[in-house]
Amino acid sequence: MHDDLTTALARPLSGAVHPQVAAHLAQMAAMNPPPIESLTAEQVRVGFGMQMKMTAGPATSLPVVRELTLPAPGGAIKARLYRPTADGVLPGLVFFHGGGWVIGDLDSHDDLCRDLAAQAHCAVLAVDYRLAPEHCFPAAAEDAIAAADWAAANAAQLGIDPARLAVGGDSAGGNLAAVAALAARDAGRPLAAQLLIYPVTDMSRLEGESYAACGEGYGLTAGAMVWFRDHYLTDTKAARDWRVSPLLAGDLSRLPPALVVTAEFDVLRSEGEAYAKRLAEAGVPTRLARYDGMIHGFASMAGVLDVGRQVRSDMAQWLRATLGG
Repeated sequence: MHDDLTTALARPLSGAVHPQVAAHLAQMAAMNPPPIESLTAEQVRVGFGMQMKMTAGPATSLPVVRELTLPAPGGAIKARLYRPTADGVLPGLVFFHGGGWVIGDLDSHDDLCRDLAAQAHCAVLAVDYRLAPEHCFPAAAEDAIAAADWAAANAAQLGIDPARLAVGGDSAGGNLAAVAALAARDAGRPLAAQLLIYPVTDMSRLEGESYAACGEGYGLTAGAMVWFRDHYLTDTKAARDWRVSPLLAGDLSRLPPALVVTAEFDVLRSEGEAYAKRLAEAGVPTRLARYDGMIHGFASMAGVLDVGRQVRSDMAQWLRATLGG
């Protein structure tokens, strides 16, 4: 299940993709999709939505799934509240979907949010933050910070214990969760936990060991990361802003306990593990869970990957232990 940080960082890579991952990659290759770099944002959104439906697990039934709108700096944004029970006060998780700040929405991560709510026995507030290129940086970061603040301020109406409020997300959403955790700390309203699923933590270089080893052939490519960066940022110099690259933040101390999930064959593995290492060095209770043989996005592939289902159980177990669910 989960490795402690020292063991996870020292453990050698397995060197082989999981057979189910190999079958999935072969199926994707047989469809001969054009490279993301040749497509418009809208075209990629359509394709991403179709792919997420193909790999999603079954939608877990919950007694409460409610559409909301939240105030944000650019105007109201949509959100969706998931609760495993209609009554009572629960721990809460503010969740930001992945998609490079350009693609993804509430529906793309619906099955994942349902499973986290059910298995962690917590309320999940999924946030439909503004997307680039229509709304470039800092729009998504501002929305994430505002959503976490709103959830804390309105915890009573959501049936959430504000003392047990976490943030989480995958990929770009993991980036936004890390940013929201930093902002909450700086505002004197620290959160209870952060769940960072193969997070983007450094957009300033787009290089490193996992970029070299996993930049082609494993789903998310190095070229796609450049495409996402160029859609999200109007000036690449902004990549050094901590709200884009939290790995570059000067101080990571006094942040909430973190679970950082990484995938062996993910172009983002190195920067996710570097962030986990910096968090631990800053005194933050940090758990790193590297999943051998997996690729970027595997937590959203519960319909085709056994490990996609297992990681949801693992994350929920950590949330329950950390938040007291």
